[in-house]
Amino acid sequence: MFTYSFMQYAFIASFFISIICAIMGVFVVARKTAFYTHTLSEISFSGASFAIFAGISPITGMLLFTITSSIFVSLTGRNMNQRESSVSVFSAIFIGLGVLFLSLSNKQSSYATNILFGSIVGISRANVTELLILIATILCITGIMFRKLKYISFDTIGAQYNAKNTAWISSLFLILVACTVSVTAQIVGSLLIFSLLTIPASSAKYLAHSVHSMMLLSFVFALFGTWMGLYLSYITNWPVSFFITFIEGIIYGLALAYAKIPHSSNNR
Repeated sequence: MFTYSFMQYAFIASFFISIICAIMGVFVVARKTAFYTHTLSEISFSGASFAIFAGISPITGMLLFTITSSIFVSLTGRNMNQRESSVSVFSAIFIGLGVLFLSLSNKQSSYATNILFGSIVGISRANVTELLILIATILCITGIMFRKLKYISFDTIGAQYNAKNTAWISSLFLILVACTVSVTAQIVGSLLIFSLLTIPASSAKYLAHSVHSMMLLSFVFALFGTWMGLYLSYITNWPVSFFITFIEGIIYGLALAYAKIPHSSNNR
């Protein structure tokens, strides 16, 4: 399996993707922005379709579309109802654009499948290098704003009193999530990106008792799901995104069941 260079690159890429998804996923779950992440995954499809149409790198198109949509959403304000409405509108518009660009391009339908579900065969050394640069940038920015982001994510009452001072943190966080979605799409595909950003972190919250331990568990769950998914995809030739989401779903079910065991025993 590791005699193929694309498999080596896929395992290396998934390792670093698991790191960024674990860190950002914890904040996505804490801030209850899973719906926004799901929408970004759809918007990234439009960005990749545009990139194929324009003849540029798919990740460049994804970054362009997801960051642009994040800026628009952040401009709608902090009101959750307004943001949800805006996210729905942007999602519909960008999905329509994605279908248009894909139909205008001269590429075959297999390209659309690769965009939606990912393709481990298409990962090259250049993709890995590009991915590492983007992940390093995201991690550096996240590290600088970590304390404030942790504060507004896990202390919602305190954050409400300092809404004006933390507004820029929320806006920057949306942009970082957009970048993370674009980076992750190379492995999982745009359709199921949110599975790595939300499910491992959601599983970890039932087992961890601190932010750092939650991130560590999220990384373990994400890495196990991606590496096992890559292996199963290699031996079966089935989509890697299916195995990743299925494995992460099982982990979430086990974590939820474990969390409920003490409550069941107490009721007795």
